[in-house]
Amino acid sequence: MENDILLKGTGASPGIVIGKALIVENGRPDFTHYRLSSEKEIREETAALHKAIEDSKAQLTKTKKEISKKKIFEAQYIIDTHILILQDKILCNDVVKRIRSEKVDAAWALKSTMEELKKSVLSLSDDYMRERVSDLDYIERRLLQNLAGKKVDDVPKVTEKSIIISNDLSPADTAILNVAEVLGFVIECGGKTSHTAIMARALKIPSVVGLKDVLTKVKNGDTVIVDGTHGVIIVNPDAEMLRKYNQKKAQHEEFEKRLLQYRDLAAESVDGYKISLLANIEIVEEVGSVIDYGADGIGLFRTEFLYLNKKELPSEDELFEIFKKTVQTVAPRPVTIRTLDIGGDKFISHIDVAEEMNPVMGLRAIRFCLKETVIFKTQLRAILRASAFGNTKIMFPMISCVDEVLQIKKILREVKAQLKKEKKPFNADIPIGIMVEVPSSATIADLLAKEVNFFSIGTNDLIQYLLAIDRVNEQVSYLYEPLHPAVLRLLRRIIQAAHDNGIPVAMCGEMAGESSYIPILLGLGIDELSMNPIAILEAKKVLRSMDYKQCREVVDQLFAFTTAEGIKKFLNRQKKNYLPKNGLSLKI
Repeated sequence: MENDILLKGTGASPGIVIGKALIVENGRPDFTHYRLSSEKEIREETAALHKAIEDSKAQLTKTKKEISKKKIFEAQYIIDTHILILQDKILCNDVVKRIRSEKVDAAWALKSTMEELKKSVLSLSDDYMRERVSDLDYIERRLLQNLAGKKVDDVPKVTEKSIIISNDLSPADTAILNVAEVLGFVIECGGKTSHTAIMARALKIPSVVGLKDVLTKVKNGDTVIVDGTHGVIIVNPDAEMLRKYNQKKAQHEEFEKRLLQYRDLAAESVDGYKISLLANIEIVEEVGSVIDYGADGIGLFRTEFLYLNKKELPSEDELFEIFKKTVQTVAPRPVTIRTLDIGGDKFISHIDVAEEMNPVMGLRAIRFCLKETVIFKTQLRAILRASAFGNTKIMFPMISCVDEVLQIKKILREVKAQLKKEKKPFNADIPIGIMVEVPSSATIADLLAKEVNFFSIGTNDLIQYLLAIDRVNEQVSYLYEPLHPAVLRLLRRIIQAAHDNGIPVAMCGEMAGESSYIPILLGLGIDELSMNPIAILEAKKVLRSMDYKQCREVVDQLFAFTTAEGIKKFLNRQKKNYLPKNGLSLKI
């Protein structure tokens, strides 16, 4: 038995746990694929596919009923999405067509069809949207298991404290487990926004995801350390490593307790400069975390999940109820709802959109909404109606010019007039803002600031577009550098343009949730930071240890440097100036 095997993945849910491994096998069954030679065989394979779909729907419906008793709302919501994918007639018809036209068995036709669909989703630049491939993977795996006649939902009973090791875990899998006995999750697939990660955070179970081939390195009963904060696991640690991590575990738990003391404190520097710390959420069930972690509101409510992979587009009333519930729960704190940030090619519901060579820079986000105005107006009506129940703002993604904002405002006036005519209440003065995530909008920020009530900087896309790199491409991902002089200069330009026009600036990209960047963002004069709810308490602690005036002075000096490396070295030398309380170890 090899000791001290260290494996690095992605930290999905923070915390340190030590326990025995329990392998949960849920891979795809093996098939012998074959060509069909008669109409009878085609009918049999088509019938087998339909049966697998119906069996899968029945299994998920049963699981949903069982877990409703456990009140794991995140799982219920995601299972609903999986059922809707299974109900989609277009997907089913595509597989049937392949069985008939290529004369192949149902399993092969299903795999080929799903592969094409997954490639389409993976072409997106948005990390969250790419993670939705896990939904398709899960549906494909369940259907294949049913096609093979394999027992589904047969996860092992967890009778003692264990660390679950698996290729992937769906919300249904997770909900079936006795989570009271689960210490941690270690998963081969997925990233920070995968459903396994969302479930782990909701259940507060330390987890590491994206650990390729972990099942080849771990056996049932192995001792495993899971460090969900740093995305590390250690298999069969020796006595010294166990001692070290038991100490780290105790320190982390003490750190978590101390962080909770910050929940109800103001987000302000030692010299009294206040900013707002808000939460990014994807589904309404995450609202509880917003309150638990002491957020000042919701700075980004992504609405894509409400549309993706749906058989039919959500109705105005469906959207209204979700937005209303969110706004009421968070009130009087603000909720900023971002309109759709996907293209028509990502809907399974029937929308006639031409195939594009480069969908990331094509008809997506606000461009899609301005073309598909019926969909856009439905969403705007739902948001406006929800605004009657609490502090609501609307934010529009991927704005690249003033013309788009003028078109949006015209449509918004039309929607308001219609609601007024129907005597449906709404906030007539609802604030509207834009995502600044395209270099053109950053360059004309002074012009755009005259047209809206706030900015929110989306650093993920802005940095990629500005530096012309794809951070998912391992060949060039090292060039993704938030401290590149061009990035800092552009951030300063955006913030200055907003403040010159009397509007606040938020940041909702990953840079906002990294504690090490807070001194820089504070020094640049940012007004709000929006991040994963889990990151808020640490951000508040860091902020309350900062000296705002010193941060300003330090940041002013950064623009003399010509490289990111020079900037980092300077910042590390200056820590004692902008961290007067010390006690913090921020590695730039």
